[in-house]
Amino acid sequence: MSNFDAYEVVVGLEVHAQLMTKSKLFCGDSIAYGAEPNTHVSPITLGHPGTLPKMNRKAIEYAVKMGLACHCEIEQHNYFARKNYFYPDLPKGYQVSQHTTPICKTGFVTIKTDGIEKKIRLNRIHLEEDAGKSIHDIDDENTCIDYNRAGTPLIEIVTEPDIRSSDEAFAFVSEIRKLVRYLEVCDGNMEEGSLRCDANISVRIKGEIKLGTRVEVKNLNSIRNVKRAIDVEAKRLIEIIEAGGTIQQQTRSFDANTGTTQAIRDKEDADDYRYFPEPDLTPFHLQDEFIEKIRRSISALPEERIKKYTTELNLSDYDASVLTDEKAVSDYFEKIILYTTNYKAAANWMLGPVKSWLNENGKQITEFPLKPEQLASLITLIDGGKVSFSSASTKIFPVLLANPNKEAASIASEQNLIQESDVSSIGLIIDQVLDKFAGKVQEYKKGKKGLLALFVGEVMKQTKGKADPKVTNEILLEKLKS
Repeated sequence: MSNFDAYEVVVGLEVHAQLMTKSKLFCGDSIAYGAEPNTHVSPITLGHPGTLPKMNRKAIEYAVKMGLACHCEIEQHNYFARKNYFYPDLPKGYQVSQHTTPICKTGFVTIKTDGIEKKIRLNRIHLEEDAGKSIHDIDDENTCIDYNRAGTPLIEIVTEPDIRSSDEAFAFVSEIRKLVRYLEVCDGNMEEGSLRCDANISVRIKGEIKLGTRVEVKNLNSIRNVKRAIDVEAKRLIEIIEAGGTIQQQTRSFDANTGTTQAIRDKEDADDYRYFPEPDLTPFHLQDEFIEKIRRSISALPEERIKKYTTELNLSDYDASVLTDEKAVSDYFEKIILYTTNYKAAANWMLGPVKSWLNENGKQITEFPLKPEQLASLITLIDGGKVSFSSASTKIFPVLLANPNKEAASIASEQNLIQESDVSSIGLIIDQVLDKFAGKVQEYKKGKKGLLALFVGEVMKQTKGKADPKVTNEILLEKLKS
């Protein structure tokens, strides 16, 4: 029986993010998803003799933006290299990538697991072109190749071996996906392949410094599968060591259906790729002004917004985390708080009724029918004692959703939901209630404080729910003192 607790898992991740440019890295071919196979190709994409690539400026901007968000050092002197390997989905027989001069160096990404923050160091972020796609399940006899994706601009985010569990890996990829979406450099859709992850996994006895032999598990297409693959592969490696075997450095794939990994090939080293400078692309230099312009264009990122929500708005860590999970949701919340200072109520509406409606209807916040100021108007009605939260959420909110051009206040009036807040009027009704329940009043004064709910309920009954609960409670408590 293997002693798993004696071992430590060491993981480094390589995350490939497809940049949201309109064209490929070195030519004008479209990168739009879902086109018929081999329709977004050209002689440049296919590497025909005599063709010359031209650098996509927007891809450089996006790479720099990601690097700045990850606290990287931006390399100003850049060039591309040819990475030589031979697969059917690589039309040129080599991949154009960055080797010795990654556009972004070092840096870190902060993750949180079990409430504890940890900085995962980055080795680099570099630019490269994507390969095509091999399709094995269309033809029983042959592998089909679609070159539409070939030449698509990618950034590869490479960590140091700082990750010590599948949970940390899960948190890291989640954070990367959140960042690229906030920066609007990648849609982060792992199912469509625009965000992919390779995991370099090794194990060692706890307390050891030397790294174990690593195995790379490639093309993990969901954050959940990143976690599953690491757990499965770490277990396999430990079992090999415990059985007295030797771990072979290799590349493996993860089968999500069976929850197992399979060997693909021996793992290549850098020398195997025979890197050399790309002769058809001139080196490029990034000026200080170019970098600073990009830095100024970056709006508030999740980490900054979480700090704002917890320190300035006094929201809980949980509320802040959920509100910042998606940029569009956070942007909507930012607009709500322009119209109300009741930040907790705004958060409660976002995480309660709004989230429920989105989930029930399968919609995104960008498809939500109400403007932020309309939601704020509901909060204002409640804060002003005009309506109760119950009436606002169950009666006004649904009508407002169905009629987004109407005003919350007018709906409240039409439905006769405006609460009675006149002190003298409510006081008279309370006097009647206390006279009716004179015996209960005496019991209350002797210590049965739970009877307060009875008195409040009776006032609400007589006012048909229109008495302001806050005002009602205040008057009742005052009268019950005498």
